[in-house]
Amino acid sequence: MKISNVEAFILESPFENTAPEGSEEARGVKHCLLLKVSTDAGITGWSDIETSSYVAVAAVNAPDSGSGVFEGLRTLVIGEDPFDVERLWDKVYRGSIYYGRRGVAMQLLSGFDIACHDIIGKAIDRPVHKILGGARRDRIRAYASTLFRPTPEAMREACLFYLRRGFTAVKFGWGVFGQDQKRDIELVAAAREALGPDKELMIDPGWMVNRSAYDAIALCRALEPYNIYWLEDFLHPECYEGYAKTKAAGVKTRLAAGEQEATGWGFRELIQKGGIDVVQPDLTRCGGFSQIRKIMWEAEYAGVDVCPHAWLTDLNTAASLHVNAVLQRSLFLEYNVSDSPMLREVIRNPVRMDASGFIAVPDGPGLGIEINEEAVKKFCVK
Repeated sequence: MKISNVEAFILESPFENTAPEGSEEARGVKHCLLLKVSTDAGITGWSDIETSSYVAVAAVNAPDSGSGVFEGLRTLVIGEDPFDVERLWDKVYRGSIYYGRRGVAMQLLSGFDIACHDIIGKAIDRPVHKILGGARRDRIRAYASTLFRPTPEAMREACLFYLRRGFTAVKFGWGVFGQDQKRDIELVAAAREALGPDKELMIDPGWMVNRSAYDAIALCRALEPYNIYWLEDFLHPECYEGYAKTKAAGVKTRLAAGEQEATGWGFRELIQKGGIDVVQPDLTRCGGFSQIRKIMWEAEYAGVDVCPHAWLTDLNTAASLHVNAVLQRSLFLEYNVSDSPMLREVIRNPVRMDASGFIAVPDGPGLGIEINEEAVKKFCVK
């Protein structure tokens, strides 16, 4: 079996990516990139990628430069065996190294690696979790991942909505948080009141607010009365010393980070220097399944938890489900609840949450997710 083509599709939502003005659900991302890897055996693999979509398309289609280090993804992988995931990972990493190593090039490499694992699973008629070493569980507890609402009343209404849907955990992030500290605390207090003492509440305050470690420590202590399960990505992604200072201050809340991090060695830096409690690799950013194996080992060695970040279509959701299935300990599945037809309609068999707040791990071949190519065409702009 050989790779015969790599195609990138830019999808565009009919809605703008804006924070909620009331209790309504956020619309989600404006653009999404889908990567399709085809083979001469007629088997295809897919991945979604949250990246700068127009830049990514250029990186997929860039021609052979002759240098071996400025190459486009398609040039590097056409004619290769998709089963050779480790060798191909290194070939693409080296082939894009002068404009890559992180950012768009790493995100494309991540999506390509996911798509190759999807192809392998389909070729051998096994789900990805079998390829990763075998599932320890067949369903994962989901948390509703959403944006902050602007008022305490809107926060309460949103929480009650998620409880009615069956969620037992909710994460609020970004939106208005960080603009007014007094309001920030009022919003979190309203969420805790509405959820009650037995439901998990996570907070992602956004790292673009330019907090110092001093500010982060103060924020952690201000939120401690509300029993936050974790505080996520509250400092610049490379501010390892700031994370370490926050941890060393003796805060009670778990510290989580890593959705912007990539590769096993990158996560080693974050874990060992940052001293965080939960690492959050996004499969479409960290290097795909080939790197998640290494990241899981680094986390196990350091005694910290892994909880994948996931914020796009059910392709990413399914990839995260497979990882959660093989973890020694699974905390949650991040479930993107944004109200976007672009993200929902491109999937023929969306994942479903049961009444107890759990989502089954797909047991079909590969990712176990089927793409609706007609819907892809509907939302595709390039």
